[in-house]
Amino acid sequence: RYLDFLMNDELRSLIIQKAKFWDATRDFMKNNGFLEVETPTLETTTGGAEATPFKTHHNDYDLAVYLRISIGELWQKRLMAGGFPKTFEIGRAYRNEGTSQEHSQEFTNMEFYWSFADYNDGMKLVREMYIEIAKEVFGKTEFTSRGHTFDLANEWQEIDYSEEIKKQTGIDINTSSEKDMMKKLESLGVKYEGENRERLTDTLWKYCRKNITGPAFLVNHPTLVAPLAKSILGTGTVQMFQPIIAGSEVGRGYSELNDPIDQKNRFEEQQKLIDKGDTEAMMADMEFVEMLEHGMPPTCGFGFGERLFAILVDKPLRELQTFPLMRPK
Repeated sequence: RYLDFLMNDELRSLIIQKAKFWDATRDFMKNNGFLEVETPTLETTTGGAEATPFKTHHNDYDLAVYLRISIGELWQKRLMAGGFPKTFEIGRAYRNEGTSQEHSQEFTNMEFYWSFADYNDGMKLVREMYIEIAKEVFGKTEFTSRGHTFDLANEWQEIDYSEEIKKQTGIDINTSSEKDMMKKLESLGVKYEGENRERLTDTLWKYCRKNITGPAFLVNHPTLVAPLAKSILGTGTVQMFQPIIAGSEVGRGYSELNDPIDQKNRFEEQQKLIDKGDTEAMMADMEFVEMLEHGMPPTCGFGFGERLFAILVDKPLRELQTFPLMRPK
């Protein structure tokens, strides 16, 4: 790899440019009043995302621990409860999953949490941040990537989760059976893992998203796929948003769920999925529920990673990592 850097000027310049990408992100957060923090990378339960973690053993405590799969989501929320109104962290996350153009087992993400803000505030700030990063790092806001051409400075359309799936596939995720969903995925030639409703719904969406150029915000996610987001009362959906660019999700944010009873119930539903063999379902963290019982202010949380940089330079994620994981010789 070091010889590749030595001989490949373009690759070397991309690594330098990625460093500027994170510098621009850090500057934007600090200029908007956010405090940079550090949170644990070893956890007794993983939280903040749905992914298969790496598991290891802590010899001194004789305890099973996991490498984090998010950038301290449940820890930063504890900071909200502790009186820190705006925090962010840039760090490494680890997920025991496959490798693809957009996925790696180890990668850098940024997450922020903002007290007394909701997902509408978050969408406004995220759009401003992406535009600022693009201007600072690339000197432009218009890009062509993966067969899509988009301008981050344009108005960002809001796309309804269930309506978009129905428009592209004919499946109503609110009323269709799991059997109907599986039949549709099979007819589309889409592989899927797990036959529970959450996984099937998510797989249908992933089929649809590749057709969306953006920039756009995906909204009105069903509660089932967002166990940490605040509900939109009476709708079965949550206050969640995801930026969509060039057919990919390049971030995730929501009005954080701060009702301890609701959160406990959702953790229990996730545990049922784990018990049925779903390795990506979210682990229950009852100490986090206890924190919510003490009280966490209304909060907007958001995270994004180096996938955004990969899309803006139109390169696979793995190619942009300094030393991607490889089998030893």
